[in-house]
Amino acid sequence: MPEITFRAPHGEVPGYLAVPAEGAGPWPGVVVIHEAFGLNADIRGKADQMAAHGYVALAPDLYEHKAWIRCIRSAFTQLRAQSGPAFETLDAARSFLAGRADCTGHTGVIGFCMGGGFALLCATRDGFSVAAINYGEVPKDASERLRGACPIVASYGKRDKTLRGRAERLERALTELGVAHDIKTYDDAGHSFMNKLSVGPVKPALHVTGFDYVEGASEDAWRRIIAFFEEHVRARGPA
Repeated sequence: MPEITFRAPHGEVPGYLAVPAEGAGPWPGVVVIHEAFGLNADIRGKADQMAAHGYVALAPDLYEHKAWIRCIRSAFTQLRAQSGPAFETLDAARSFLAGRADCTGHTGVIGFCMGGGFALLCATRDGFSVAAINYGEVPKDASERLRGACPIVASYGKRDKTLRGRAERLERALTELGVAHDIKTYDDAGHSFMNKLSVGPVKPALHVTGFDYVEGASEDAWRRIIAFFEEHVRARGPA
């Protein structure tokens, strides 16, 4: 069953597990971190997409089926503090994948929007081999926060008014630190350009503010992500 639970320090956490349909494995693992709207159909689809490329993908529900408003506030508070139960959940998700018989033991992490911010901070945590950041927040002190980070691939939209300058900040920090990276900004894209959001009456407002899915930019970003993961995760073989 794709809908599973796994154990974190604070208790059982729900999530969505996608396993490659073809091949014998073992496969590398990847933790898929949802954006502010939670573990929805779009994020499950992204886990399926990673599985289609030969990764055991786990998308944990950082909100744990609880009230959305309270959870989103808590998640962003933890993101700013760079600590809290959400990070425990992400570490537990990585351990869960690495411990599976069908996983090589090497795991990456990919996140979108809020999840991109979490994915970036996971890059310095033990056990992650690669991180994909998609329009995620970058700390002002990135040169300090990202010391010892694993290789990072990141994608941003030039039309994204909420994250102006973040791609450049990340590029400078990773270059200074000597961390392998691939950072790209898409001229025709805004925020959430890789997400096919279905959020009812809010969707028209998102369209006006540039929170649109952009097919060309999304496809190119996925091409870069998979190539980067192949180089830094799959090439390592079994742990």
